Amino acid sequence: METMKPFILCNLDLFFNVFAWVHVFVSGQQYSKEFGDISIVRKVPVMKDGSFILTESTAILEYLVQKYSGSVADHWFPADLQQRARVNEYLSWQHMNLRAHCSKVFLLRALYQIVMDSEIPKETMDFAVENVKQSLNLLEEKFLQGKPFILGDKISVADVVAVVEIMQPFGTGFDGFEGRPKLIAWRDRVKKELGEKLFEEAHEALMKSSNMPQKLKNSGNFAQLKPILQKVFR
Repeated sequence: METMKPFILCNLDLFFNVFAWVHVFVSGQQYSKEFGDISIVRKVPVMKDGSFILTESTAILEYLVQKYSGSVADHWFPADLQQRARVNEYLSWQHMNLRAHCSKVFLLRALYQIVMDSEIPKETMDFAVENVKQSLNLLEEKFLQGKPFILGDKISVADVVAVVEIMQPFGTGFDGFEGRPKLIAWRDRVKKELGEKLFEEAHEALMKSSNMPQKLKNSGNFAQLKPILQKVFR
C-alpha cells in the first residue's frame, strides 16, 4: 500500500496540474513528431501502455487504478457501485468547475502580463477569483459536507484530484484555503494520508512557478506560443 502512494500522488499531480501542461507547452514537446505519433490531439496528458494509447486525464486515471487494482487499496477507487459513482461524480464535475477555475487564476497570475503585455484587468481577476470561491463553496457544501473525505472516512482519488487543483493557484500566491478552516483541516488530512514529505515533493516545482514567465520568454518557442496563449485570455 505504501509503495502506491507516490504512484497515486505524482501521477495525479501530472494529470491535473496546469503547471505540467505549461511545462510541456513551453518546451514545444507537443509539436514534435514523436508526440504527434502518440496523440494527434497534441495535448497532455497522454498515456502509452504497450501499444495502447489513451488521452484525457480522468480516463487515464481510472485505467491505471483499475489496472493495478490488486496493488491499490479499495478505498482509492471503490468497487462498490455507489461509492465509485460518487468518485466519478466528482471527477466529472471538477473539469468545468474547480479545475477550470483554479487553472484560470493560475494562468492569469503566472502568465497574463508577459503574454498580453499589460496588467491584468481588475474585473478579469475579480471574476476569476469569484469563480474559484464558488467552486470551493461547492466542494465544501456538496462533496465534503463535513465528512473527513469526499467519500466519508476513507481517502479516495477524488480527494487527491481536488487538492491538486487548489494547489495550482497556491503556487502563484493565491491561497484558496484562506478563511476556510474546514478545507484546511481536510487538506491536512489528505497530506497526512499521503505523507507530508511526498505531498511537498510533488508540488515542489509548482511552488517555484514565479520563474515561469522568464522561462517562457527565454524559450525559443515564445514567438510561436504567444498568439496561442493570447487566445486563452480573450
